[in-house]
Amino acid sequence: LWSQTFYTWNRNENEHQFKVIRFLEDYKALKPSRYSYADIKRITNEFKEKLGEGAYGTVFKGSLSSEFFVAVKVLNNSKGNGEEFFNEVGAMGHIHHVNVVRMVGFCADGYRRTLVYEYFPNGSLQDFISSADNKNGFLGWDKLKDISLGIAKGIEYLHQGCDQRILHFDIKPHNVFLDHNFTPKISDFGLAKLCSKDQSIVSMTTARGTMGYIAPEVFSRNFGNVSYKSDVYSFGMLLLEIVGGRKNIGPTINDASDIYYPEWIYNLLEGGQDLRMDIGEEGSDSTIAKELAIVGLWCIQWHPVDRPSMKVVVHMLEGRENLSMPPNPFGSTGPTRTNAILPALRRLNLELEAIAELE
Repeated sequence: LWSQTFYTWNRNENEHQFKVIRFLEDYKALKPSRYSYADIKRITNEFKEKLGEGAYGTVFKGSLSSEFFVAVKVLNNSKGNGEEFFNEVGAMGHIHHVNVVRMVGFCADGYRRTLVYEYFPNGSLQDFISSADNKNGFLGWDKLKDISLGIAKGIEYLHQGCDQRILHFDIKPHNVFLDHNFTPKISDFGLAKLCSKDQSIVSMTTARGTMGYIAPEVFSRNFGNVSYKSDVYSFGMLLLEIVGGRKNIGPTINDASDIYYPEWIYNLLEGGQDLRMDIGEEGSDSTIAKELAIVGLWCIQWHPVDRPSMKVVVHMLEGRENLSMPPNPFGSTGPTRTNAILPALRRLNLELEAIAELE
């Protein structure tokens, strides 16, 4: 009897150990690889091909094999205390979605910090919508709607589909990459915050994000608390940029006295004018442009409570919600405090540079 009991215990223990080993192997397969700095130099061929440069680092093209290319982001040592690196690696471990970029690996070798991602030859969404007269870059309204829906699904997944809610805080065309089929991939989680799904409000010590896309409540609590609705606002600004074919910041707006970009879109819709008439082939579907603009305007309502969730946004873009014009947030009606602070918010959205939060 004792030997039978021991045999049963030993068999169960072996099965348990096998399950543990298999789990660790699966876990390792899902997680990004850790590279040495020597590996990074080899992958990038001594940093031979530079793809771009931003506030937090420089991106180089690399290859893991003759068929698998990667983008290697080398982080600056002078920026902050490495918070972007820890945010990015921490967030990416929770993410597995078709509309979110996949982290292949990372390097934490002494003071050197690098992030290794899939490489997308079509570049970022910004390359296709940054100029209203760039006819070679116009993808067509059907494709732009598909891209918009994919981005919305990616953000909805970050908010609801992970074990922890991930707030991106830097949704913009520059941070959306397009694969060979033009499937959008949300990238750059350096400013992200993780919180529990039942947590609707997050604490902020400073503004974070990129000028032109930062929600009003990030600047002033008069508009409400900072939450996942801040990403909704940024997505709305992205949609309006797609529609207008014009950057909502930069040289197209010379000073804060110029008409506020979303207000320009709202006025076009109210006046019944076609959006981006000068782009695309004749007969292009202006109905899609109008739909994207209406959804975008709902997303950028000044008060977070007036914005839809990303789940509702997805339904809107899929045609499962009846679209109606949102309230005009730019008119003279509404709370006095909103009217008083609105001009200041417009200037802030035009002037502020990206700010990383240090906690």
